[in-house]
Amino acid sequence: MKHLVTRGVILGIVAMTIIVTASNVAVQYPINDWLTWGALTYPISFLVTDLTNRALGAKAARQVVYAGFAVAVVLSVAAAGPRIAAASGLAFLLAQLLDIAIFDRLRRAVWWHAPFVSSILASALDTALFFALAFAGSGLPWTTWALGDYGAKLAMAMAMLVPFRALMNWIRPDTLDLRV
Repeated sequence: MKHLVTRGVILGIVAMTIIVTASNVAVQYPINDWLTWGALTYPISFLVTDLTNRALGAKAARQVVYAGFAVAVVLSVAAAGPRIAAASGLAFLLAQLLDIAIFDRLRRAVWWHAPFVSSILASALDTALFFALAFAGSGLPWTTWALGDYGAKLAMAMAMLVPFRALMNWIRPDTLDLRV
């Protein structure tokens, strides 16, 4: 089991680093006045956290978040600049830790409650912190981007239930509560 935990944590860290770094670059490119490309990539980080939490527990999920945070912030300074890296790092760390705590409290509920509720609540915190810290005072339409971003995160939280459910059975089918 220790081998599986280590492998799972390493895979989670790699996935988290790629997702967060790519999102920090993508958030700089608006789709329109309400949305940036980062809104479509970043919510996948909650899928990584929730799958790690479901399969390996809250402690392993926190390991993925801490390591993914550290590596992604360093890479994001070079790829997206220090302000976005700092805003992203703080928002990511607090939101992901909130996600883990909520997920862990709801893990025994119907299978979709934990990933959905934890993602929508943590996304609200992430969105508010990130956009205020990254873009306030910049002259960019950050408040509308934040609203659009949160709307996209809500839609993605719902959409991510499909891969969560599919991967949930693959990662640890013997310990899962599959009630509908």
